[in-house]
Amino acid sequence: MLKRVYIWEFPVRMTHWINVLCIAVLSVTGYYIGNPFIYATSTDQYIMGWMRFIHFVAAYLFTVSFLIRIYWSLAGNQYASWKAFNPFAPGRFKELMDITKFYLFIKKEPPKATLGHTACATYVYLGLFVLFVVEILTGFALYSQSHVGLLWNVMGGWMLMIFSAPTLRLYHHLIMWFLIAFAIAHVYISWFYDKVEKADVMNSIFSGYKTLEEK
Repeated sequence: MLKRVYIWEFPVRMTHWINVLCIAVLSVTGYYIGNPFIYATSTDQYIMGWMRFIHFVAAYLFTVSFLIRIYWSLAGNQYASWKAFNPFAPGRFKELMDITKFYLFIKKEPPKATLGHTACATYVYLGLFVLFVVEILTGFALYSQSHVGLLWNVMGGWMLMIFSAPTLRLYHHLIMWFLIAFAIAHVYISWFYDKVEKADVMNSIFSGYKTLEEK
């Protein structure tokens, strides 16, 4: 007998898709800012200005979305809770090994279906959150070079006292490629796991519901 279970609440789904949109926009505009591939042919064109403006708007939106997701890890259900990302939970490491073997085609049988995040997702998302924090801080640190004030110093300007601007720009750029690689792997693994688990994994991020076989 199949049972539909409400897993991903609206704030989780909303921030997920906002992040998808923002990462796509930030990657394209960020790459252009670092390596312009379209050139203005007259003084009336404002290509770099628009690219920077769109980049900054997407950066603000991404930051707000990230903060909402952090808040929802305290206010949301058990699947959104920060406790779900505890890497030291009992049995978590064994589950990680089992599902990793399955992803690498070492193990034929998939692990039993999980309602929330798998152990692999737990470790990956913890690392992803760290990358988000570093990306936000380095971005605002670079932004603070042209915006002076306490807010910009708190948001990331203080990093310029530790690292040079070119170093921060390099880290900011490299993390962008890590996020693009993660997005590709994330879509593939979600599709693959959905195919073998048959629990509406892909559909759940739209509807919030997973379909599992009730024992």
